[in-house]
Amino acid sequence: MSIALLYERSENDENGIKLTAQQLGIDLTYIPFRKIGLSISKDGFSAKTKGKDYTKTFQDTKVVLNRAQSKNRRLQASYLMEMLGKKTLNTSQTEFVCYSKLRTLLNFYKAGLPIPKTVFVPCDATDTMKNGRELHNEKDIADLFMQEIPIEEGIVIKADAGTHGKMIMLAKNREELEDNIKETKPNIINPIGVIGQELIQKWFYDLRIIVSKEKGKQAVCYHTAMARAGFKDFRTNTFLGNLVFHAKIPLSVQELAIKCGKTLGADSEAWIFALDAMVNTKDQKNASEVYLKKQLEAAAQSFLDVQKVKADENRLTNFPAWNDKLESAFKVYKENSAYESIKNIIEENLEKNKNTVVFHESNSCPEFWENTRLATGLNVAEPLLKGALSLIDN
Repeated sequence: MSIALLYERSENDENGIKLTAQQLGIDLTYIPFRKIGLSISKDGFSAKTKGKDYTKTFQDTKVVLNRAQSKNRRLQASYLMEMLGKKTLNTSQTEFVCYSKLRTLLNFYKAGLPIPKTVFVPCDATDTMKNGRELHNEKDIADLFMQEIPIEEGIVIKADAGTHGKMIMLAKNREELEDNIKETKPNIINPIGVIGQELIQKWFYDLRIIVSKEKGKQAVCYHTAMARAGFKDFRTNTFLGNLVFHAKIPLSVQELAIKCGKTLGADSEAWIFALDAMVNTKDQKNASEVYLKKQLEAAAQSFLDVQKVKADENRLTNFPAWNDKLESAFKVYKENSAYESIKNIIEENLEKNKNTVVFHESNSCPEFWENTRLATGLNVAEPLLKGALSLIDN
């Protein structure tokens, strides 16, 4: 055994990795990373669930595909496996950087990459004194944000380690800004302080771009991005009901994305990232919003069949058959004329505004099977597995 897939629970992405490994003829072993006891002592290391001993599996593993969905568990898993002498994709240092939006942006800033203007105030909105009295800091924090970012242009408050749009709030006036700051509390997705960011006028879409590197090879950017699009909210996250499309990436943006990957991967031999980018479109638009909304409504009707398949619990018992249905439904969705129309608008707008793209986040363990793979044509499981294979010393 050489490559182990480490995961918390077997979801679609993990099942997709297993299916892809079978298709590529790659043997995988599996390591659960939730209800398992990991023991260290003078007698050595052991790993046991209530019903199975995984100690030998750990010993025989050379490379770990770390797919723990919890950022904290993933960080602990990478460090633990490296301390046991294993190689990980991605490394614990990479996980440490990608865990935090601020750390990611600091690395991009140092490398001279385009990012949104970001202000970090290492002060919590509310301090509780020893006597129980509360000290409110939202006014001072708001002052610090507003002296760097004009409030009328919008200030976005973000949780440092948040995902799926959690704790992302937009303020267009002073009162909203103070209210949003009050909502930020120290927790697992926002350990300390408050992060404010300028609102990028991204129109109705943003981009997810995949970059990867195998040991001994040049870093690559996949030529097509997944565009998340809609007018549901200033956030274009798919969890809010927005749709997905594919968009060819201009060469200059691909080159920037590769530089982002190299910056995050640093001295790592192999890595893979899903980069989130926004296009600062402002007034450089190439279609009316009335037309766009009608096209999005038409595309959403076609996407209903995809959503029905996604909700089908048969994926838990017969993943290959369920996947065939998902691919068929998505193919019909992409063949819809509204899909083609919106895709063309996005690509034309991206080309027109390629010099205004900013990178704002990186995901070291992206979800990919349901949306990224089917929209872009890239099965992220392949660069994941090939990256892991490249780390095995022959």
